[in-house]
Amino acid sequence: MNIEYHRWYSSNLGQEMELKVYGHAGRPVLVFPAQSGRFFDFENFGMVEAVGPFIENGLITLYTVDSVDSQTWANFAAHPHDRAARHEEYDRYITQEVGPFFQQRHGGQKAISTGCSMGGYHCANFFFRHPDLFNGVISLSGLFSLRHFIGDYMDELVYFNAPLQYLPGLEDPWYLDQYRQSDIIICAGQGAWEDEMRADAAHLQAILDAKGVPAWFDFWGHDVNHDWPWWRKQLPYFLSKLQQEGKV
Repeated sequence: MNIEYHRWYSSNLGQEMELKVYGHAGRPVLVFPAQSGRFFDFENFGMVEAVGPFIENGLITLYTVDSVDSQTWANFAAHPHDRAARHEEYDRYITQEVGPFFQQRHGGQKAISTGCSMGGYHCANFFFRHPDLFNGVISLSGLFSLRHFIGDYMDELVYFNAPLQYLPGLEDPWYLDQYRQSDIIICAGQGAWEDEMRADAAHLQAILDAKGVPAWFDFWGHDVNHDWPWWRKQLPYFLSKLQQEGKV
């Protein structure tokens, strides 16, 4: 397996940022880590191994990035507006630095975004905000609002980073058409620590249904907990379904 390490100074964040690449060909897949996680977590928790056949067969290339959650939504010492403003800088890092990095390597191809837990939030939020970069999302056990971190606080920056807030009012046909042409997969379990994720997924399902946006919402069983062993099963399962449809 081709594995690369990259590090550069992000002008948008004002700090060094790191990422790893796994693969040599196929559809780019941008991986967001769990809360306050690192670029190497996907490998360390066995997720790279779990999808290894897809990588080795040239169907996908993983790009695993760092989070800055401890500076944004999980920075509980900071005001919610300041957390949102820092997240906007992370948004620009992803869209203006990481996006061109993988698009240059894949001939301008759009990516699938994916992630588990907090990464499940990020991958969905980036997909819905930036369909110019993403034409697929596989969100595993993600939240789609920010109430868990900032309660009921709301301003414009928070609003446009909470899919359950901004999607109901979204009427722009360009965005909706992009969504309708994309692969949207949202998964949540029904076991321990999945109650909020399941509720948010059901809410998101109702919003997308109302807008005529096709999406696959898959609610796994009552034994399916919010933990890595299940995510190691889920991601290759969904990739295999996309493979069957000729999409990876």
